[in-house]
Amino acid sequence: MTKKHSVKITVLRRELYEDLQEEYLANPKSGKCPHFREGQEFLIEDDDFFRMMHGKFCGEAWDCISRYVYAGLQGGSIMEGWTKDENVMIASCNDGTRPVIFKIERIDSEA
Repeated sequence: MTKKHSVKITVLRRELYEDLQEEYLANPKSGKCPHFREGQEFLIEDDDFFRMMHGKFCGEAWDCISRYVYAGLQGGSIMEGWTKDENVMIASCNDGTRPVIFKIERIDSEA
């Protein structure tokens, strides 16, 4: 039997740095990221990856984490030697005033 790989993305946190929003943003009351919510999960399979979740995922966040998702879909180690489980990565989007923290997890199954 061959192995099939999918990747689960879980939203762990939505951070907010009000002081930075106040100082730098045109709308200083932007608040937390409106696109995600804590606990939200996405299961990614091959077709989903190449279509960026069919519009269900923020493009800016996808740009930040897609390399880890792709590695997991190919059966690769996401973070060998860095995390306790090489199939798990903690990453974030690059929004400096309201970053979202993601858990990216490779899931293996029999094909």
